[in-house]
Amino acid sequence: MSVLSNATAQFDAFVCIDWSGQAVRQPKGLAMAWCEPGRRAPTLLKPQGGWTRTGVLEWLERHAASGTRILVGLDLSPAFPFVDKGAYFPDYPTAPMSARELWAMVDELCQDELHLAASRFPLLEGLREHFRNHDKTGSAFGSGAGRLRVVEHRQKLAGVNPVSCLNLVGAAQVGKSSLTGMRLLHRLKGGIPVWPFDPLPAKGPIIVEIYTSLAARAGGMRKGLSKIRDPLTLDTVLEKLGSDPHRSLEKYDDHSTDALITAAWLRNVATNTSLWAPDALTPEIAQTEGWTFGAL
Repeated sequence: MSVLSNATAQFDAFVCIDWSGQAVRQPKGLAMAWCEPGRRAPTLLKPQGGWTRTGVLEWLERHAASGTRILVGLDLSPAFPFVDKGAYFPDYPTAPMSARELWAMVDELCQDELHLAASRFPLLEGLREHFRNHDKTGSAFGSGAGRLRVVEHRQKLAGVNPVSCLNLVGAAQVGKSSLTGMRLLHRLKGGIPVWPFDPLPAKGPIIVEIYTSLAARAGGMRKGLSKIRDPLTLDTVLEKLGSDPHRSLEKYDDHSTDALITAAWLRNVATNTSLWAPDALTPEIAQTEGWTFGAL
């Protein structure tokens, strides 16, 4: 058995974390779904009082310490575009040159913000011009939809419509969640390998970036419709992903259903070795931009 197949063949559980960039203690968009091998439907994990970003961090740290073999999908972009310009922030005097340096930079410059928020970062002098904020689109943001990572160009081939993670405006923006997610990844201090930045371990948890729309497509949702807000559609998609029907939810919101279907999708595709070794994933991309699991 190859190193790759040995590292990905056996998981005890599959988790999707629908992340949020909302600068409050308990973001409404935080949701986590868990499922185990087999057909049993994923279930939502809900701690008393609800999830916080620091609560998710502590949950991950506990599983890292216990060595639980979990494939964890995080719904965020772990890095900004790099390949197109040879830098995240061209001409910035202390621009980071790797994803881990970027995570450290975001965490350091936002260390005074509570709840792993990162509202300050895109407003700083020398960085502001790279983002699309509510009051201004920076001169270095790029034309049209803005700069994209290599994997986001590849995602378009799969029939989804990625948004630049340098965009902080609109319902589809992922910039705020990406910034707060970078703080989380830095705070893990390497305790959980993050693919593809780290080598795949033979045991313990692994974190991957996921895009819930890819899971929705695999579950039969047609282009332009990737959000599920009713139990019948949820069960139809889950069945397509090899899952039994779900247990009734208190509320059928996008965050909960995204987490459920993506956890089921992760279980369905985790042993597909081609997803762990995309042809376009170069060593440079693996250390700078990263890759969305499931994009080829």
